Amino acid sequence: MKLRSLLALALLAGLTTSLSAEQKPLRVLVVAGGCCHDYANQKEFLKKGIEARVNATVEVAYDPTKSTKPLFELFKSPDWGKNFDVVVHDECAADITDQAYVANIVNAHKNGLPAVNLHCAMHSYRWGNYREPVKAGADNASWFEMLGLQSTGHGPQQPIAIAFTDKDSPIVKGLADWTTVNEELYNNVQILTAKTLAKGTQKIPERKDKKGKVTPAQEVTAVVVWTNEFGPKKTRIFSTTIGHNNATVEDARYLDLVARGLLWSVGKLEADGKASAGFGK
Repeated sequence: MKLRSLLALALLAGLTTSLSAEQKPLRVLVVAGGCCHDYANQKEFLKKGIEARVNATVEVAYDPTKSTKPLFELFKSPDWGKNFDVVVHDECAADITDQAYVANIVNAHKNGLPAVNLHCAMHSYRWGNYREPVKAGADNASWFEMLGLQSTGHGPQQPIAIAFTDKDSPIVKGLADWTTVNEELYNNVQILTAKTLAKGTQKIPERKDKKGKVTPAQEVTAVVVWTNEFGPKKTRIFSTTIGHNNATVEDARYLDLVARGLLWSVGKLEADGKASAGFGK
């Protein structure tokens, strides 16, 4: 190779490294807390996992309550999202029904703030007859409309076989199907505007309750990973219902998926599934 070509390559490599070093980190907020999960540890798994994969600075809003009513002071302000590029919702807030409070959260996303929603976030901020399919524009529909899919419950903890269905999506391109440890398979009451990326199948063994009633063995399949575009600005929303147990949340395969979903939500994921220049690690 000619000396001139070698010098040109060296200069290009130097410029690329310089641009990457100068790229400001994404400002990520992880919201965690509430019922039924080890959020004290899981928030740390997420922070560490995201920062190891993405050029990002992760701030955590954590409510240590174990109830279904975790409250986050920042959500009380209509402009709570102004200092963040993307928010990771990992709260379990099934009984938060203050419509003004929830409107503050939803409106930030409707107005352009990307979101990543994990596991019990799908069962949060609900009221009224939420077990039935909500109607577009109803007062209890806004959170489900942001998610793009309505879910209300789950079966017993058993392994879930995850199969990626949209293999052309940069979020899952090249990722291998896998089977989780014991996890909760969330139901799909209705798919609103979500685009399915993966389905999960769970084999549930025969069960007998305390009264001796037998529930036959069954196999259940549901959407477990999807994307959505929300509101007039088509805000990018990524969601997965996987993520109940610590072994899953700290699994590299899970964190890879979450990191890719996060990068996609802010428009920093290339078609080959790699981070845009300056945004990966």
